[in-house]
Amino acid sequence: MRGGVRSVRVPPSVTWKQGEGRVVNIVLLGAAGTGKGTQAARLIDALGVTHISTGDIFRKAVADGTPLGLEAKRYMDAGDLVPDEVTIGIVKERLAQPDCAGGFMLDGFPRTLPQAEALDAALASMDKHLDAVVAIDVPRDVLMGRLTARRQCRGCGKIYNVMGEMPTTDGVCDACGGEVYQRADDTVQAATKRLDDYDAVTSQLVPYYTAQGLLHKIDGDRPVDVVFADITAALRGAE
Repeated sequence: MRGGVRSVRVPPSVTWKQGEGRVVNIVLLGAAGTGKGTQAARLIDALGVTHISTGDIFRKAVADGTPLGLEAKRYMDAGDLVPDEVTIGIVKERLAQPDCAGGFMLDGFPRTLPQAEALDAALASMDKHLDAVVAIDVPRDVLMGRLTARRQCRGCGKIYNVMGEMPTTDGVCDACGGEVYQRADDTVQAATKRLDDYDAVTSQLVPYYTAQGLLHKIDGDRPVDVVFADITAALRGAE
């Protein structure tokens, strides 16, 4: 261990190709605009783990009408935050499904310190544990530029950027012909609030997981391939 951050030691026989190697359980952290989604997709392919997005499992639990899903819907319909005990219950149900036996990556959970503590307890009760927590870090001014410059297709979800790639025809997605627009949460006001919320709440997870020796802090203000190489090197236990 060095500086309170533990390297994950992976046996030399691990190939890190989908469906091979030992079980790896990861939490992926990062504020909006850090490129977390891009790295998540690449890690899923490289590690062969199950991607668990809390947004997705909430929607499925509600759609399936599970007891916890119905309870969560009651709070959401009232415009209230879903209590931690309901949230962790839904996450625990998802972690118990067979496809998580080969490893999982939590994305979007935990968001708060109580949720992190509840996750630890839930995993312990299932005889599971986290192997690593990857925190992608990008300076705030860079994040503001990324978030407010982003545009997205309403149809296929393709991401564009006014400072980089934009559709050939203004406002029309090259991939599917859908409308390209600025999301309400990508305005300056909305982006500021999202980053403030992350700094005030979710950033508490960084010292929490550092104290456990699980945290790998990655500089996300670099090319995608370089960031990905650093993440995988950290997970392999490279010096």
